[in-house]
Amino acid sequence: MAKIDSAYDYYVSTYGTQKASRYDSHKKSDLRKVYNQIVKTNKESPLYKISNMDEAKRYAIDIKENAKAIQNVVSALTDAKGGVADAFQKKVAVSSDESTVEVEYVGDGTENNNTNQFEIRVEKLATPQVNRGNALRPDGLSFTPGSYAFDLNTNTASYEFQYNVSAGETNEEVLNKLARLVNGSNLKINAEIEDTNDGRKALKLTSTQTGLHEKEAYLFDISPEASPGSMAAMNLLGINQVESQAANSTFYLNGREEHSLNNTFTINNAFELTLKAPNEGENTTSISFKANADAVADNIQELLDTYNHVLDTAEKYSEGKTAYQGRKLYTEVNAIASNKADELASIGLIQDEHGRLSVDREALAEAILPGRSEDTFNILANFRDSMEKEAEDMGVNPMNYVNKVVVEYKNPGKNFATPYISSIYSGMMLDNRV
Repeated sequence: MAKIDSAYDYYVSTYGTQKASRYDSHKKSDLRKVYNQIVKTNKESPLYKISNMDEAKRYAIDIKENAKAIQNVVSALTDAKGGVADAFQKKVAVSSDESTVEVEYVGDGTENNNTNQFEIRVEKLATPQVNRGNALRPDGLSFTPGSYAFDLNTNTASYEFQYNVSAGETNEEVLNKLARLVNGSNLKINAEIEDTNDGRKALKLTSTQTGLHEKEAYLFDISPEASPGSMAAMNLLGINQVESQAANSTFYLNGREEHSLNNTFTINNAFELTLKAPNEGENTTSISFKANADAVADNIQELLDTYNHVLDTAEKYSEGKTAYQGRKLYTEVNAIASNKADELASIGLIQDEHGRLSVDREALAEAILPGRSEDTFNILANFRDSMEKEAEDMGVNPMNYVNKVVVEYKNPGKNFATPYISSIYSGMMLDNRV
């Protein structure tokens, strides 16, 4: 089980905090297609051994995540109506002051033109609820040894927490025990131990949610169990004390006052705004669209970033103990641009000596002028489609890029599908002894 755990630990620690994309959801037909591809690949795959299983698992996870990133960008640069130019000329929103408001365009191009530009002034950010406990000496024990309990109530449910204090424990150990108890409960409340100026320590609870509905009095409320011991322990802890209540954000859209429970929200289904800080005085932040040439360059840059990241991943696994592990992936991906180097350079996409691509924005701006734009967008579409095909191969069979020793080839054309081993990628999670 430890072999499996190590793979999932790597996945969670490396990719677990990534924000989900709207392109991560799929129709049943899409999933069926991927499954059939996996089964077909596995049906003809030879039996092989892998010398460095731990490294291979991490490499395969990196490959699949890179493939997913490419596929999401490709989906974003594919127009639903099939128009090549429209796909790469997708609107890109811009904020005049990203330190106060960040913006991302999330529309589909059908919104009204009256949403093309507006002004926003941030007066106050949405804030979480904070409960701060009493400061205790870390090396002493203020609690009487015994068993205690308290209730933590949210607006939707109530939870009981029980904890023990043993003789010989310190206040710091008790606080750490309670912090782990709260953090492990998945209640969207973050518990941490804070140091005070006089060397004491206090338990601080902060909600991950911000803002309050009109009929809500709190996001969470803490009360001790109705026993003298638990009430005395809570008086020592003090985590039932609200230091600051949750509050909604306040901002002005074109002079009209608005409020939001969160600091991230959508305007007219076109702009996703993230409030970062209040504006100074009466200053406002302008939200608008970038010029066409800049928008095209930014859209292409997203695709190039995923391309370059695959090369970085391949190179990482081509050094030290994993030498040559990533050469196959590097060679295949690098060939996508190398085989089209002259075409790409003619529209401002330059490949350096290491294979990385960058955008010459001036050359690209000239390439999308009338008279050249059709050829330019066709070149971009061909490059995008080649990237998509490579990402599909990477996602279906990442173990194809791992160094391995073939033990036995299957009899071509006379094999049966093995639905219970739907992918060699799942097989790599098994213990080496299997």
